[in-house]
Amino acid sequence: MPSNTKSPRASTRRSTATPPCAGALTDRQLLGFYRQMVLIRRFEERAARAYTEAKVGGYCHLNLGEEATVAGLMAAVQPDDYMFTNYREHGYAIARGIDPARVMAELYGRSDGVSRGWGGSMHMFDIASRFMGGYGIVGGQVPLATGAALAIDYRGGSEAVVCLMGDGTTNIGAFHESLNIAALWGLPIVYTVVNNGLGMGTTVEQSSAEPELHKRAASYRMASARVDGNDPVAVHAAAQVALASARKGKPYLLETVSGRLKGHSVVDPARYRSREEAEALKAADPVAAYAVRLYEKGLLTDELIAQIDADAVGAVAAAVEFADASPFPDVSTLFDYTYATPVPNDSRRLPGSALFPAPPRASADERAGVSA
Repeated sequence: MPSNTKSPRASTRRSTATPPCAGALTDRQLLGFYRQMVLIRRFEERAARAYTEAKVGGYCHLNLGEEATVAGLMAAVQPDDYMFTNYREHGYAIARGIDPARVMAELYGRSDGVSRGWGGSMHMFDIASRFMGGYGIVGGQVPLATGAALAIDYRGGSEAVVCLMGDGTTNIGAFHESLNIAALWGLPIVYTVVNNGLGMGTTVEQSSAEPELHKRAASYRMASARVDGNDPVAVHAAAQVALASARKGKPYLLETVSGRLKGHSVVDPARYRSREEAEALKAADPVAAYAVRLYEKGLLTDELIAQIDADAVGAVAAAVEFADASPFPDVSTLFDYTYATPVPNDSRRLPGSALFPAPPRASADERAGVSA
């Protein structure tokens, strides 16, 4: 396709959606951010404990320290928009409206989980909420999200796509290829980089020649912004601008800067951090900072803080009880969700099974006859 053209039906798409929570936020919405942040914090703390209890298998990456970004961003996303995330996804799934009990059951590998127990921490998928999965491969979601935006554009839809990624993803080829084609074709997508300052244990400054990652959008004449990821109100406002741009056929790169309170995953002790760095992150805890902000505004009291925390703890306890009671999936369902529709000759070979059928073997009598 020539570089000066858009996608096949870009001119037919119309933006009919109105951004939610337009204008000034109400007190109820401000408190809603806090409730959601506390719920995600308590959920992730319990998930970390479950991992040490061997109830969660595989890898497990937590949103601890990212709660403000989750709450602000997800409040701006509409129900018919599509979400693609990386493997740090629990909080986004909950904020998208997926029952925390189903999220916890998926962490436990149980059949009542979001992905019927076969996805685990990194691969949650829920078509009803248009939560299109977490992806274990760094940047694996970026081309897929771009393809979803192309599909929306081709159909002339009004939806948008939000594609979440970490800072390390901005250094892979698929990131640049996706932004380039999205800009050329005017696709309705917001690429959201959650910059926690570390690609696993390597700082952004050590791995990126341009550490202000949103500036990479300039290479594709794409609008962008950098926002304080510890402030849910600021993230919400920036996300509204980004989504409004995307719906008009102008893709957007949004960078939220929020620290990671723990290691890259549950098993990472984060020894690459100095004690001073760890203390600075703890002091900048977005949940505590936002609580102080609402307290000073007169929206929170000591009693309400305690009640919100108790509600969150209760919801998480109920999620754990649900996950514990859910059965493990039967091995016969292992391949049920490999493809959306039947595919001829798809492999159903279980791990450890022979690639080819064993050749027929002669019986002992037949072998004796041959020897004679």
